Amino acid sequence: MSEQHIQQHIRLACSTGATRLFRNNTGVLRDQHGRPVSFGLCKGSADLIGWTTRTITADMVGQQVAVFTSIEVKTPTGRLTPEQRQWLGAVETAGGIAGVARSVADAEGLLRNATGMG
Repeated sequence: MSEQHIQQHIRLACSTGATRLFRNNTGVLRDQHGRPVSFGLCKGSADLIGWTTRTITADMVGQQVAVFTSIEVKTPTGRLTPEQRQWLGAVETAGGIAGVARSVADAEGLLRNATGMG
């Protein structure tokens, strides 16, 4: 199964309930004048980005926050680039949800564990 196919299955299966995921295409193309135009967040940013809603407890009872969520999709043999490792680490360090998924089950597990429901 291709990475694109896995990615679409993950996006559709996991963009329900508290989580919303969107495709993040990154790269550079040239415009009609030959000038490079960058698109996407940045080199190394994950394939799927979005948020997971969490309800805060104690001093912020009942309020909800959107936690940045970033999932890098890989085939069973795919490997992370150094930039992808750095991106995922930065998201985790900042308090976001980040990880690698090679299947819908991997992505569901990442989201379940990150939200304290697993």
